[in-house]
Formats: sequence, C-alpha cells, structure tokens
Amino acid sequence: MMFLDPKSTLYTCVKESCEDCKAANKLVCHFNGAQLFRFLLINFPLFIIAGYVIYRFNHVLLLPWVIFIFSYFGLMEIRVMCSHCPHYAEPGLKALKCWANYGSPKLWKYRPGPTSITEKIVFISGFLIMLLPPLIFLIIQRNFVFASIYLVLLVGWKIGLRVSFCKKCINFACLFNAVGSDTRDSFFANNPVVRNAWKK
Repeated sequence: MMFLDPKSTLYTCVKESCEDCKAANKLVCHFNGAQLFRFLLINFPLFIIAGYVIYRFNHVLLLPWVIFIFSYFGLMEIRVMCSHCPHYAEPGLKALKCWANYGSPKLWKYRPGPTSITEKIVFISGFLIMLLPPLIFLIIQRNFVFASIYLVLLVGWKIGLRVSFCKKCINFACLFNAVGSDTRDSFFANNPVVRNAWKK
C-alpha cells in the first residue's frame, strides 16, 4: 500500500471513523499521491536551483552537499522531527508514507510530544546548511541580482509550504507547523497519547 487506508483512523486515534471529526477538514491525517506530487513540486525547484548555484561556484562542493541532503532527510530529520509525528506511530510500516519524507526508513521509535532544544537546533541547522550556501556564494560573487532572486525563491518556498502543508500537518512538533490551537485541541481530543505527551 502506497499510503494509509483513508477509511481507517490513525493508530493513535480513539475514534472508530473519521466521520464527525472536528479536525478532519482542517488537518490531513491521511496522505495521497496528489499531495506528494504537490509537495515535491514546491520543494524540487528550489533545491535544483540551489544545487546549480553551488556547482557553478565550485563543483567539488556539490557532492558533499547532495550527500548531506540525503543523510539529513533520510536519517537526521527522521530522528529529530518525524519520530514525533502521530503518523510515525503507525504499526507495520517500515518506511514513512507521508508527503514530507515518503519512503524514508523508520529507524527510530515513536516519541510523541514536542521536540527538545537540541532537536530544534539540529532541525534548523540542517536547512541552513542546505539552503544558505547558495545565497552566500552569490553574494561572494557579487551577483546581487541572482542573490535577490534566490532570496525571493526562499521566501516563496516557505510561504508555499505553510499555505499548502504546514497549516494542515499533524506533526505539531515540527518548527514549521502552523496549525491553530483550536484545531490542535480537536486533534488532541481524539488522540490521548499525543495529548498527554504534549501536556507533560
């Protein structure tokens, strides 16, 4: 199965069906191919452009950058962010079936609740290491026009994620999460394990 059965509730949810769920229309508990495609469409252009800028600055730096990307999304981010997500708790899955890290292995145990300060630092540092160098390199080359364009792309990328995904994501531990408190409370009401971990 490519994605979770949309007719079944999450493993952490105590409801027998998604009908009459106050959070159902505001959150995405089940994912599909269209959402995954849209997520990739928002992310891929920025990373391709970033890689191209790095290659043009110094092609030797491209391979370490690409290796870091795969290591970060396939290992580090899974530990510091994804392992806090209710979706990660689903039994029987050896790989993630969500839009953000589809196919990444579930190497860590499920850890509901907020991220630690260390995890927040690792999470943010990863994105800075991936996306900040191209801007720095363009400035070093005094290519201020393209530096400005890249900066606009960064802002657009963040807005695109927030509007399309972060406002509907059930991983409240993610620093990008933009779900309102009322919607969170509605989710907590049906997911006591998650609620209790957040209320500690």
